Amino acid sequence: MLLRGDESGAGAPPLLRTPHQTVPRPASRGTVMIDGYNLALETGTGVATYARNLSFACGELGYRTEILYGTRASPSTDPLLREISFFDPNAGSPSFLLELSRRLVQLCTSPLGLRARPVPMTGKVISRTFQSRMPHYDLIWNAPELFSRSYWHFRAYKHFLTVGGVTRPDLMHWTYPLPIRLPGTRNIYTLHDLVPLRLPFTTLDNKKMYKRMIQGVLKRADHIVTVSEASKKDIVELFDYPEERITNTYQAVSIPKKYADKPDDLVREEVEGAFGLTYKGYFLFFGAIEPKKNISRLIEAYLASQVEEPLVLLGKTAWKAGEELRFLNEGSNRYLEQLDNLTFTRDRVRRFDYAPFPLLVSLIRGAKALVFPSLYEGFGLPVLEAMSLGTPVITSNTASIPEVAGDAALLVDPYDPRAIADAIKVMATDSALRETFSARGRAQAALFSEERYRERLSSLYARLMPETAPVG
Repeated sequence: MLLRGDESGAGAPPLLRTPHQTVPRPASRGTVMIDGYNLALETGTGVATYARNLSFACGELGYRTEILYGTRASPSTDPLLREISFFDPNAGSPSFLLELSRRLVQLCTSPLGLRARPVPMTGKVISRTFQSRMPHYDLIWNAPELFSRSYWHFRAYKHFLTVGGVTRPDLMHWTYPLPIRLPGTRNIYTLHDLVPLRLPFTTLDNKKMYKRMIQGVLKRADHIVTVSEASKKDIVELFDYPEERITNTYQAVSIPKKYADKPDDLVREEVEGAFGLTYKGYFLFFGAIEPKKNISRLIEAYLASQVEEPLVLLGKTAWKAGEELRFLNEGSNRYLEQLDNLTFTRDRVRRFDYAPFPLLVSLIRGAKALVFPSLYEGFGLPVLEAMSLGTPVITSNTASIPEVAGDAALLVDPYDPRAIADAIKVMATDSALRETFSARGRAQAALFSEERYRERLSSLYARLMPETAPVG
């Protein structure tokens, strides 16, 4: 997923809020610690959106919010160096031999656990560049290379890595299935989906190791959180896991009003000026170019539909991207266009790797429709994001997507290129249908508002918080 609500653009880590100091702070209801596994990635992911939104929701609900990162940041006793290396993990990088010996020592000592230190955010480092990437927090911790070391440890010892040195929170919320546990508190884990097991051909995971790790998470978790009823059903059926130990909180969508409500004439200017596209004259897909997203069938269907409007693919190439794009060639993808007695060669399918966030929102708003025929989604955030902006949606009838889309999108069998092609043709020619789905989409997106998400999260945490935690 590429749309995140920040100003960094497609592929950049997300933020749906202003910096953490601006979050309203009710009386403290206890402390929640969230892992920074995806928050630290240089490129945005759907899980990064989830983790960042979770941090802001915790703050708005009145929980003290702490973030546990696992970057390469220096474990120095110097507070300034810890702050510097948090923003530049390469500061003072060791030589190759020293790095190798350090990793060997880490592997040998990992059974003893890993120690985290607080990262002092004093403001001595000018960090405005990172504002849009930071979650809400009251305190940041870092355990150097926590997440990569947890995988080495799990492979070597078949046990979960433990973390020490932190003040124990009331809840430790891991936003991803990680082989780590924080002793002395309640650990809950979010499992977004089980794609490596349900569609093994679409990922590069070591499936045996992945299955073992999920089993470890389910065995050690005090509770499991997921983001759709489809994902909840998969967990129950694949692992015979008790349904009452899983809570579905869904996700939330929120796009800043200054982008969502931008005047149409400005959107038109940006779409035409930045991308050379006609406002409401193209179909759009945004997301990673990888097998799960079903790009190869999308391209096949679009070319077969023979619609005049181009198909725009926005997203970076990932694993097996070459296979997904193999249907594109100069013969099938080119057409002639005449303008002022001049003939131009145009691509029917146009690709962009990146778009700054304000332009990304305009690109979605300016599309005739979003086409998102993913084979499987744990939630399907791009569908919800497009609907919230009033863009009609063509998407899949599989996994969680019908839950998210409801009757506000044109649902198709993602394995049937003809069905996708027919949906594109209908959406291209039926303006009344587009208006209907635009209106329904906005109403459907409202069901996944931040307010509703906070209600679901508050109910979950209230059940899991120790009774001794103060309640405001």
